[in-house]
Amino acid sequence: MQQRPTPQFVPPVGQRTARLSRRSFLRWGATTLLASGVLISCSPAERRTTPGAGNSATGLVTTSPTAPKREEIQLVYQDWRTDWFPGMVQEMLAQFHEAHPDLRVFFTPDPDNLADEMLAEMEAGTAPDVLDGCCTFFPTWAQQGHMLDLRPYVTQDLDAATIADWDPAQYRAFFLRDGRQFGLPKYHGAVALYYNKDLFDQSGVAYPTAQWDHDDYLAAMSQLTQDSSAGSDSGQREVWGSMLDVAWDRIQLHVNSWGGHLVSPYAPTNCAFHKPKAMAALAWLHDRMWQDRVMATFPDVQYMSPRSAFINKRVAMVEEGSWVLKDILLNADFRVGVAPMPAGPARRATLATSDGYGIYAGTDYPDAAWELVQFLTSEAYGLAMAKANFLQPARASLVNAWIDFVRAEFPDKAAEIDLAAFADGHLHGYSVTVEIAENMVQVQPEVVGAFEKVFTLDQEPVDYLRIICAEINRRQDSFDPQLPQLAE
Repeated sequence: MQQRPTPQFVPPVGQRTARLSRRSFLRWGATTLLASGVLISCSPAERRTTPGAGNSATGLVTTSPTAPKREEIQLVYQDWRTDWFPGMVQEMLAQFHEAHPDLRVFFTPDPDNLADEMLAEMEAGTAPDVLDGCCTFFPTWAQQGHMLDLRPYVTQDLDAATIADWDPAQYRAFFLRDGRQFGLPKYHGAVALYYNKDLFDQSGVAYPTAQWDHDDYLAAMSQLTQDSSAGSDSGQREVWGSMLDVAWDRIQLHVNSWGGHLVSPYAPTNCAFHKPKAMAALAWLHDRMWQDRVMATFPDVQYMSPRSAFINKRVAMVEEGSWVLKDILLNADFRVGVAPMPAGPARRATLATSDGYGIYAGTDYPDAAWELVQFLTSEAYGLAMAKANFLQPARASLVNAWIDFVRAEFPDKAAEIDLAAFADGHLHGYSVTVEIAENMVQVQPEVVGAFEKVFTLDQEPVDYLRIICAEINRRQDSFDPQLPQLAE
């Protein structure tokens, strides 16, 4: 998450009241930018392209100077709207346009409600040609048939060394059960354990290490939790031992560490967190929040995000990703440490992002869109994101360059941080990615709602999750992904 020059015809956030369709966007953008004189990419007049002919890798034909001029291909590329990102995009697209003078790419920021709004646009046939996605909603779009299958392009244009440079777990996350590939890695964010060294020193607690397990984690949380000056009878906590985001993938990370799953790996129509190993992990988390009261819930920190609670010294540790590293280094007024996630009873696991780039199945120019996707997943683009806002690169070969960027910008704060801890799961093969049910569009809201009742609000016992899982599996017996499903 990062910044710089003026975005390519991106209306200011406060003025962006209506979303344009892809075709309307292109019409409006071309006339507006030509009038304002800020159009970045101009193709040479003697070179034009046409879709669906010529080179099989690009679908483009380059005409000779004497051949009739053809209309250039225009693509809409949608990605993060965060403040640092559009400026970086502008600089990088200038390089892309120079190398691809027959393509014109127009950047538009993600809508605020990305998951739901993009699904609606895809169904309406107005989605961008190339877009970013992640988490549970990216595969959901693919499950609904809205993402182009990239396998033919990958087979033709990507070599084994490039694919091997990506985390195998992250790469596998871009495939559906039937083998369709809907994306390629954007960056490799990984969850690790941030900790406040000052609070550890004040409490006389040893810093986390790569050898920690969940027993060590609990012991440290208990020692670091501090009551307010009013005393423990007031029920107020000044500092909590740790915190995590109560979300599908963050809960899953602990379930995987216990040897369980949210979704059955070989039968993703089946809910799996009713099984003993998963239930043990869920009970462990609930007990830390509501029995021991050493792990903060959202109400405990006035609904601050975990990173904000950490920055504001409300929690001594936080389970967070490398994508918040710059925010923490900029705003924390204490010494920050980072360690790999503690090992569970069954294994060590860390959550790797499933952020990636894909192509809308309804694009008019799939071959040209693939050219853009190759650029967005290139070393150059990965390094640009790493330099701009410390986005951990998807390619293992770029990790050292990323570490150098961080230490160059924060020579004092970053000098004593084990930044390689974020890449440990990638380099040593223990990363996991979000587990996807066959019909996430229905399952996820129900499960996340149950998580909130159990973990955030303590309105239901942990065993409630077993009941929810059993009910999902009962319905799955008659689930047909080809048929529309009625809400119950």
